[in-house]
Amino acid sequence: MSIRYLFVTLLSLFALNAAAQGRELPDFTELADKHGPAVVNVSTTQTIRGNRAFPQFPDLDEDDPMYEFFKRFIPRQPGMPREFQNKSLGSGFIISPDGYILTNAHVVDSADEILVKLTDKREFKAKVIGADKRTDVALIKIEASGLPAVKLGDPAKLRVGEWVVAIGSPFGFESSVTAGIVSAKGRSLPQENYVPFIQTDVAINPGNSGGPLFNMKGEVVGINSQIYSRTGGYMGLAFAIPIDVAMEVQGQLRASGRVSRGRIGVVIQEVTKELADSFGLAKPAGALVNSVEKGGPADKGGIEDGDIILKFDGKTVNASADLPRIVGATRPGSKVPLQVWRKGAARDLTVTVGEILEDKMAQRGQKRAKPAEVAANRLGLILSELSSEQKRELKIVHGLLVEDVRGNNGRTDLRPGDIILAVVHKGSNTEAKSVDQFNRLLSQFDKSATITLLVKRGEQQTYITIKGNGDSK
Repeated sequence: MSIRYLFVTLLSLFALNAAAQGRELPDFTELADKHGPAVVNVSTTQTIRGNRAFPQFPDLDEDDPMYEFFKRFIPRQPGMPREFQNKSLGSGFIISPDGYILTNAHVVDSADEILVKLTDKREFKAKVIGADKRTDVALIKIEASGLPAVKLGDPAKLRVGEWVVAIGSPFGFESSVTAGIVSAKGRSLPQENYVPFIQTDVAINPGNSGGPLFNMKGEVVGINSQIYSRTGGYMGLAFAIPIDVAMEVQGQLRASGRVSRGRIGVVIQEVTKELADSFGLAKPAGALVNSVEKGGPADKGGIEDGDIILKFDGKTVNASADLPRIVGATRPGSKVPLQVWRKGAARDLTVTVGEILEDKMAQRGQKRAKPAEVAANRLGLILSELSSEQKRELKIVHGLLVEDVRGNNGRTDLRPGDIILAVVHKGSNTEAKSVDQFNRLLSQFDKSATITLLVKRGEQQTYITIKGNGDSK
């Protein structure tokens, strides 16, 4: 018996069995016809600047002392331009007839131009209203009206095993429809603390990112965001952002261009069965507090090391991964009740939620008034000094907050909310202690000099180069 014959036989038996039980395989044609026009292709263009003779050091300028070293000892790649364009593709879907579109933040990240193509072949340039890297959600807008928009569903009603459909542009093949089932709900992924992902076995590939995940009612229940793969392609594990999470994010992006998240200042771990037994809990649940930030919201609210947080703002914390999501979705400044397990008994406390520091820094950079009398320094930067409390929260001794970047013209990747820690120039490394000291230091450099800054962005530190401009003031 050939393998082909066996396969056909098994398929026939499966179809007969399904028919015998009064069931048919699902038909996705109506869903695709009706809701496909609300799905768009998103293409982006980014101009990469830098010396491409040494692509592993794209910001290395020819007047940098290290340029001569690499020129002598590292093979060059001649003929590569100092600027080139990087193009990428993704998907998105229209959420309102006036042109608001949801996609992934990584699809539009650092894009200089965004082009949206509809299924009727019309193309529009889009602008970014806001993007949130923590949830990988971005809201973009095109100038159009009367557009087809998707219907939104409730991810909480999804059941493991039910059919779902993705529409997108994998590898640039527009309006591709793939189907599968919900494999799991509430998945936590490494370094993704704010999204309870929907896991599916729908075929998702590069280019599907940002596209919708539909239930069989034609309602969008998620945004296809990422896959687990050892090859770079589909391997049966795809993850989507629940649409309720995405819509909460887009609401804040539409209102202010940024997302504000709560924090309480605790380090937590999962409660295992052994730990539950040790602490006298009937079953493993909650988030075990390893340490409490001194002077932080949790400390002020009476939370102690060894507490197990069982409820927060009326929501049950089933696992430690639930707590960052619940707290992050809470408005900073809110006073919320929480329940902890301490010494064999439940206790009720109240905590005033703080704000995640890097989001607060970004807010300062975006909300800061930019009056005409505030002049930028010769690098086009408007800086402010950090308070003692901010330095303490950032765990730094010195630093200057970037409030605004003017007259950039592609000379730097600095952005509002960055913290300048030090200035590096010709082998010297000088800490940035005050705005006056920083500007005096700049005055010592030639206007055409290339200056490197040590910058803290979120939890990471990086070196950013600003190219000289003899006409800058």
